Amino acid sequence: MMLRVICFFLVVCSFPQLTDAQAVVPFDTANWDIKAEEFKLTDYQGKNALQLKNGTAYLENAGFKNGIIEWDMAFPNQRGFTGVRFRIEDLSNMEEFYLRPHQSGKPDANQYCPVDNGLSSWQLYHGEAYSAPYAYKFDEWFHVKLVVSGTRAEVYIDDMNTPILHIPFLKRQPRAGGLMAYSGLVPTYFANFSYTPEDNPILISKPVAESEMDPSTIPVWSVSSPFSEGILEKAFSLEDIQDNGLEWQDLKVEPSGTANLGTVAVLDRKKQNAVFVKAVINASEAQIKALHFGYSDRAKVYCNGIPLYSGNNGYRTRDFRYLGTIGYFDTVYLPLNKGRNEIWIAVSESFGGWGIRGKLEDMEGVNLIY
Repeated sequence: MMLRVICFFLVVCSFPQLTDAQAVVPFDTANWDIKAEEFKLTDYQGKNALQLKNGTAYLENAGFKNGIIEWDMAFPNQRGFTGVRFRIEDLSNMEEFYLRPHQSGKPDANQYCPVDNGLSSWQLYHGEAYSAPYAYKFDEWFHVKLVVSGTRAEVYIDDMNTPILHIPFLKRQPRAGGLMAYSGLVPTYFANFSYTPEDNPILISKPVAESEMDPSTIPVWSVSSPFSEGILEKAFSLEDIQDNGLEWQDLKVEPSGTANLGTVAVLDRKKQNAVFVKAVINASEAQIKALHFGYSDRAKVYCNGIPLYSGNNGYRTRDFRYLGTIGYFDTVYLPLNKGRNEIWIAVSESFGGWGIRGKLEDMEGVNLIY
């Protein structure tokens, strides 16, 4: 009898043990709120799985702030966007990390970005701090781990010892919230989903100091309430527009110079898809001053009420591969009067990020008022 007890103890101890805090959540309709164009609970290559296409599986009461999220996934070699959302405050505000199967092996094979007021801002956050090249396996399982700690995170795929991506600056304030698996366009299988809340999970990547902002950068924009871009179509002056009851608030830019307008404005693509951003420049004398700027998606620049520039930086507007990411790609020459000058920029958005950044050529003979 004693031998049987010992043998049973050894067998039980040989199974993988879960930590007390780890939550393994089987994919079913009891645990998950599933909303999708297509979904099914099925067996795929030996694992109990959820297949999603154009939909979400939401774990509202996860209460996840910091810790580890792990899951298995499999997808075909098709265009799509699939991954997880975390720290979900509500269905319009969260963090997200997703994979792009059609960009396998390329620098933008995956993406971290915040979602603010329902707008995912991948056009504002691009490059090595937000995505990494990775060659995916198609139509077979692979494992993903996301380690989240404060304002930093790491992503592991298959190799659980070396992260493929270090995210040094999560953009939203750390708050506990829900979790979500999702898939857009590509049918994706998810299995073995678990999360482990932990106050200070270990990140093996070293912290990165944020770069200092260029002193010529406009550090604060005054941002109007949203309005319809259509009112600008035949506007050759701001006289009428300035009296339409707009409300204003100040928005500080990030060290990159980018102001994420989606954090203070709610996009309505049909009715209210534009805002004004305003900066005030005091000039010691009349002069011409170059303003280097970037925006997403469309912009009209006015100096002292006179239009100087109109442009479109939207997705695929310049060629079929053009992403519409933000950068200091445009320059306008401001005819400044002596004294106070108001620079207004109407910034309109379709999708992918609502943003503006600007810096003067130099600060000789000028100063910013804010």
